[in-house]
Amino acid sequence: MRSLIFVSMLLIASFWYWGLHFGVTILALSFLIFFHELGHFLAAKYFGVFVKTFSIGFGEKIYSKKFGDTTYCLSAIPFGGYVQLKGQDDINPKDKNYDSDSYNTLSPLKRIIILFAGPFFNILLAFILYIALGFIGVERLAPVVGTILPNSAALSANIETNDRILAINGVKIEEWDEIKKHISTEPTNILIKRGDNNINITLTPQIGQSKNIFGETINTPLIGITPSGETTTIYNSGFNSIKFAYDETIKASTLIYKGLEKLITGVVPVNQMGGIVAMADITTKASQISISVLLIIVALISVNLGILNLLPLPVLDGGHIVFNLYEMIFKKAVNERVFVTLSYASMALLFTLMAFTIINDIVRLAGE
Repeated sequence: MRSLIFVSMLLIASFWYWGLHFGVTILALSFLIFFHELGHFLAAKYFGVFVKTFSIGFGEKIYSKKFGDTTYCLSAIPFGGYVQLKGQDDINPKDKNYDSDSYNTLSPLKRIIILFAGPFFNILLAFILYIALGFIGVERLAPVVGTILPNSAALSANIETNDRILAINGVKIEEWDEIKKHISTEPTNILIKRGDNNINITLTPQIGQSKNIFGETINTPLIGITPSGETTTIYNSGFNSIKFAYDETIKASTLIYKGLEKLITGVVPVNQMGGIVAMADITTKASQISISVLLIIVALISVNLGILNLLPLPVLDGGHIVFNLYEMIFKKAVNERVFVTLSYASMALLFTLMAFTIINDIVRLAGE
């Protein structure tokens, strides 16, 4: 009952702060959790493991219904979910069962497949969303020049404000972010549209300093131009949508790994870490802009859930995968005392991180 009261107050506060669009956030995050757990569920069923419970949310059950041998339920705390398998329980790591329909009787490889299925389904969902985005269209900055920087290659080559970049070294340019991919310190041919005329310009980019996505100052070849702010909608249909989805999924996955690396090395300060409140804030604001922006954010969060769940922490899928790899290599399970100790320590670490990121998010929102 206490959890229901707490969640009710939390929902009232959230709707008061974000408005009715917060409902879209609840649906989006719940669907991501559902899809993750669905991966575990289907893989477990395939290998004949008894699934006790399939829950969206944690804590006290609000609604439950039993179909077959599995109880499906909605629980009070909507920020998560779980599939409870026979013989596998993160809350009680000592709980083991060796019946024929138990998780524990499977080979390590089959257990790894069940564990990997959840993160894989999140990454698969992101891939599907990116395919949909290819058809819907994604709004990007147009490759139109806004300002010319002083003492730049662009100024020397007489590039002008409102010039539209059509191609670089023969490669078609459709959006602003594509420009830097084709710039080096070598002489560069740029096809621009100025008014009704197409003009070929050759220039040699100069090494200059810029900021990357993590705020680091880097040396990079620069033309010396800034975008005008004009936008364009990029469509990817047919087979192009698959390539677009693949590229965006890889890009999102790589970005998450790089972000973790920058966090560990101290490039990104810990006070920039975000959690569930930040996700809710970004998703709610995205839902107010357009369906394409919302899908971009949901796809990125889905990849995030998939990748982070593969981290080698014992209570995450990645940690259990490591334990099973150990068993495959050394032909014996991890010592139970070690397994239980690491599981509880990992659980404490995750709860601490969750509390820390929530505080970070609230402080950040309060300062806006």
